[in-house]
Amino acid sequence: MSIPQLAEIAALIGDPARANILTALFDGRALTATELAFAAGVTPQTASGHLAKMMQAGLLSVVKQGRHRYYRLATPQVAQMLESIIAVASMTPPRLRPRTKREDALRRARTCYDHFAGLLGVGIADSLRENGHVNLGDDGGEVTDSGMAFLEALGADVSRPGRRPFCRHCLDWTERRPHLAGVVGAAIALRCFDLGWVKRGRDPRELAITPGGQLGLHQAFGLTI
Repeated sequence: MSIPQLAEIAALIGDPARANILTALFDGRALTATELAFAAGVTPQTASGHLAKMMQAGLLSVVKQGRHRYYRLATPQVAQMLESIIAVASMTPPRLRPRTKREDALRRARTCYDHFAGLLGVGIADSLRENGHVNLGDDGGEVTDSGMAFLEALGADVSRPGRRPFCRHCLDWTERRPHLAGVVGAAIALRCFDLGWVKRGRDPRELAITPGGQLGLHQAFGLTI
């Protein structure tokens, strides 16, 4: 990427309305322009202009369904970039105020695009690493033979990796430690949703751990959250 391209992406993300739009899509969902205009606090016409610019820059993609157009983050790499920016921003001196209930809930369990973050995501990564199921390094991660057997027993489908990284880690911006991403992280998250262990809260990124999830996560990963 050239310096002008870097500056263009930084300028796009630096606009508060566009930052709000990207944040609204950070949980992996696809939303309409009207929903994104509301999230950004701008008029539909203004939102359309922002969406067009971000699509042209490759930050967003659009899916057409009937008469509706749904926007989403173009690639997992865009989500990874946003998570990294949030991690850097969180390193600034904290404001002298207590954390809100929403911030506490996001720290406990949230989504980072299509995988888990917060105490939940970091706890799962720590458990898999401590049990020898994954190896995480600066350049990425790998799943061991015992890890593949564990994922199969859990029912997490990693058989169709596609073009995205199979196993990698993100630096968690609240915990300052890695959580799992890539195909493996997404498969674990999807399986936990299917099992009813977690469900989405009022904030799209916020996750609530169900009573069954408390038991299941403890049995599978040794977690008590």
